[in-house]
Amino acid sequence: MAKIESDKLFVKDVFQKWYRIPEYQRPYVWGPDQVTELLDDVYRARQSNPDSQYFLGSMVLKKSDKQEGETKYEEYDLLDGQQRLTTLFLVTAVVRDMTHKANEARIKTCRDTIYQMANPDDNIPERSRIVFDIRDKVRDFVSQYIKAEGGTLKEDELKLFSQNTDEDISIRNMAQAIMTIQSFFNNGSSVDDFFPFLRSNVLMIYVAAEELEDAFHLFTVMNNRGIKLRNSDILKAENLSKVTDEKTRTKYAKLWESIEEYFSEDFDNFLSHLRTVLVKQKAGYNLLKEYEENIYAPKEFDRNTKTYTNKPPLLTKGKSTFDFIEKYYKHYLELFDQDNYALTNSFELFNQLVLMRFGFEADYWIAPLLRYYDKYKMNQLLPFLYLLDKKFSADWIIGLSPTKRIENANAIIKEIENTPDQTALFDSDVFGIEGQDFDRVITGSIYGRRYARYILLKIDFAYHGHTTKFSPPETISIEHILPQTPDSNSQWCIDFTGDDREKWTNRLGNLILLSRRKNSAQSNKDYAIKKEKYFKNNVELFSNSIRLFQSYPTWNKTDLVNNQKEMLKKMFYLYHINVTDAEIEAKVQ
Repeated sequence: MAKIESDKLFVKDVFQKWYRIPEYQRPYVWGPDQVTELLDDVYRARQSNPDSQYFLGSMVLKKSDKQEGETKYEEYDLLDGQQRLTTLFLVTAVVRDMTHKANEARIKTCRDTIYQMANPDDNIPERSRIVFDIRDKVRDFVSQYIKAEGGTLKEDELKLFSQNTDEDISIRNMAQAIMTIQSFFNNGSSVDDFFPFLRSNVLMIYVAAEELEDAFHLFTVMNNRGIKLRNSDILKAENLSKVTDEKTRTKYAKLWESIEEYFSEDFDNFLSHLRTVLVKQKAGYNLLKEYEENIYAPKEFDRNTKTYTNKPPLLTKGKSTFDFIEKYYKHYLELFDQDNYALTNSFELFNQLVLMRFGFEADYWIAPLLRYYDKYKMNQLLPFLYLLDKKFSADWIIGLSPTKRIENANAIIKEIENTPDQTALFDSDVFGIEGQDFDRVITGSIYGRRYARYILLKIDFAYHGHTTKFSPPETISIEHILPQTPDSNSQWCIDFTGDDREKWTNRLGNLILLSRRKNSAQSNKDYAIKKEKYFKNNVELFSNSIRLFQSYPTWNKTDLVNNQKEMLKKMFYLYHINVTDAEIEAKVQ
């Protein structure tokens, strides 16, 4: 690694340097909470001890030599720390515009902090202290509302920017930040106390390298030393450092940014699915270490020699990684962001995906689905999805451990890659389920089990049909038709003995889904009242619940047992388990 430059600087000295936010950087994303927290932290430090020093954070920089005419100077690309530095930049603009004209010294301080006029004698170029290369529109906004004196006072225009969801995210957040800073000072925080302390007592640490790869490595090291960065941020930095062409690096940075914006907090999870597609083993490390050791530099352990040997990389850093992520991002959109009605002239594929995403407690199944789609696209996708659902839900229902279920997911990915066609894949043992264990579970009491809601959703899905979209409501409760604790003088206690209630109350045939939370008082009413007053307006979204109330005008033991048989037949059919009517009859005795 080349020479590393490092120092601690007060804020007033931080803004003696020249910075650039490269095109491949993330936008300005701080919202009111983060901006207010920074301001409050500085203000509290000053109130606690006006002579104290306060550490604000760090910056990771890539250093470059620049020349404009005869003026030579050093410029620093911001790889980490741009959110804080941009916020300080905005604070300075707000303070400038809130300062009375009589205070010429402070106005000049702010003016020079934001935009420095040329001084060839001192090798000072004419330019902004921070150049925003991330978007042309951002540069224009900075020029009009931050560089221009009085720009932060254009409240109506800034409010429109902050509320326009179609506006560039950096502009939207900068406009909001300006208003947040103004509110901070307008609500009792003295500029005269705050601003001198900020400039002369608040410290930042920076580390800088001349080589881009070294600077990105520092970015990673800073993360390992406790500066909180997301796995995806580090992975992005590692890969961008391997792209030497500036235009290509910018293209990939913008691609990454758009994917990251789509997945939001689930971006690391998406990258984890891609890791699974490549490695096909349960993750043993965090996401970054998995990519580094199992994708970029995999090794194989020889038990005889007790040594590791290098294996070919599954991906290389840079273009290979970005292209792979982009390809699977497109797969994801094609699968989950379209209704795919034309595939079967119905919403069957869309509905099956809704069932799995809404009903499963884990998403191990997404990696096998992505790998199948990568190989076969839409060809026989629906039969594959039904097999995938059957396997994953059955493994969950019979109580396999998460580790075993992950192993089964990886086995499916391997089978997708190793079989010559879908026929061989669909006939594979990897989709087999433990029929006896499955039988034992679903014929017994299922209420209170984590998979109970999924079983009821799956049955509802089976009765739903696919001319319309399957759209379960956000609020769902599992309701007993025969109550768990009926009143002793109710019809329930006439129609069902104590032994009957103990045996049947929590079984599949006595359970339905409601589109509301439970109402204990209504839940114990007799069937006729309950059906009319409680169920009538809360089952309209559930096809199986509607079927039940249309089929059963009463609800006694015979009705419950008949519905249990109906539900068991449906479940065995859905899971491809051959059971005769006589066998079903025996299961309800």
